[in-house]
Amino acid sequence: MQALAQEAARLFDIRLSARQVGQMQRHADELALWNRQVNLTAITDPQEVLVRHFLDSLSVAAFVPLRAGMQVMDVGTGAGFPGLPLHVLCPGTRLNLLDATAKKLRFLDHLIGLLELEGARTLHARAEQAGQMPAEREAHDLVLARTVARMPVLAEYMLPLARVGGQCVAMKGGSARQEVKAATRAIGLLGGRLNRIETLQLPGVAQSHHLVILDKVAPTPAAWPRQPGTPARRPL
Repeated sequence: MQALAQEAARLFDIRLSARQVGQMQRHADELALWNRQVNLTAITDPQEVLVRHFLDSLSVAAFVPLRAGMQVMDVGTGAGFPGLPLHVLCPGTRLNLLDATAKKLRFLDHLIGLLELEGARTLHARAEQAGQMPAEREAHDLVLARTVARMPVLAEYMLPLARVGGQCVAMKGGSARQEVKAATRAIGLLGGRLNRIETLQLPGVAQSHHLVILDKVAPTPAAWPRQPGTPARRPL
């Protein structure tokens, strides 16, 4: 994990303390341990875990400032990426880890306790359900998602959860610009506006990674998000 600290500093000017490096190492160790019994990630090589999970997650902080008190929602968090590394980096955030798979949330609840993370919690629901919950709808300063769905669908998952004035960050691969073009109508209908697309290159990874950053500029109409499964079947 010391290599993670070096690469985070070199690529993103992010400085990790010894405690933060230790917490991320424990996350990686527990992920490897649990993954033998529970399918949490297909990435198991330690170097790939370091780059494709932890360094990739930290890249968000290079382009979107984190601050204490910020309400953050990680949609489809899986094994806790990108939300948990970002929370370790900025422990004053209020992190919500959203996933529809209970076994993944059991792992995350275990990890939150093990790492003694204050201000982090799990939420067992689909994104479409969370977007209609009064406590979650338009309540978050920053909504994150990584490889959850294509942008026309992902916009309907993310934007209802963001407050007006907040942002959504979708972490995408090489198809990012084409996906954003296809999602132009959906983004506008849901109260969003494209801010920019940032491109980054992770060490040892051939494909470029992209951060699609959306601004929430207007309230999302009450009709959205639709019932679970509908956005994927009939994208806006």
